[in-house]
Amino acid sequence: MTGLTIGLATAVAVPVAAQDREAHFDGPYIQVFGGASGQPADRGNGLVFDTDQDGTYGDTVSTVSGADAFSPGFCGGRARTGTPDAGCIADRDGVEYGGRIGYDRRMNNFVVGGLIEATGNRSVDGTSGFSTTPASYTSERSLDYNVSARLRAGYTPGGGMLFYVTGGGGMAKIDHQFRTTNTANSFQERRDGKAVWGWQVGGGGELMVTDQISLGLEYLYNRYDDDKHYVEVGQGTAPATNPFLLRSGGTRIQPSDTRFEYHSLRAVVGFRF
Repeated sequence: MTGLTIGLATAVAVPVAAQDREAHFDGPYIQVFGGASGQPADRGNGLVFDTDQDGTYGDTVSTVSGADAFSPGFCGGRARTGTPDAGCIADRDGVEYGGRIGYDRRMNNFVVGGLIEATGNRSVDGTSGFSTTPASYTSERSLDYNVSARLRAGYTPGGGMLFYVTGGGGMAKIDHQFRTTNTANSFQERRDGKAVWGWQVGGGGELMVTDQISLGLEYLYNRYDDDKHYVEVGQGTAPATNPFLLRSGGTRIQPSDTRFEYHSLRAVVGFRF
């Protein structure tokens, strides 16, 4: 009798378990995540100049004698002093965190879906230049937040684990800060518009630990076109022979790399309805 009872329980349990796994990765869900963000090496980056203020960068800031006023060079990160001898402080990687809502549609072992997420990030990207004055000029930016929408498609062998790729676009708010040891000229930060746009692509894996709770690991490459911010240099107390003023009475400064990009590695916890 006991053997028959065990056999019946097993016969019932197996279909129930199979039915539960067939329901995985299908329907709405919410997730929260946290992890690290890192920036790629930005060797070769510098500052670019618009000395005639026509909106086109790439001009040379020249002295009265025609020499390049920024011949000491550039570096990635924040300048330590007014000369390049002490180098620059490297860009700062940071933590990343956020949440999302999404919906998946499962078709046998294949899953397609979409999601909307909001993210905060604490990484900082900087570029510095050095003039013959001597003086240093540093442009820094950091991601305040971004909101993105992505599609994803994946494969779930057996229904308990999902492997997926994902990609989409979004909007970000990027904060800027300008620092300089030049106390003669005036410097005014300008911005054409508030939001910047970009895209993300990556992939990951998600494991159902219960019928409703999942754990996952995800990687994303993120890129935003940050070309709307610049610094306008004016006369201040500098003489008219100042290199920033010679051509048009002022100069605009912007980082040579207008892309704000970083890599994300996240741990994800989810709940499925």
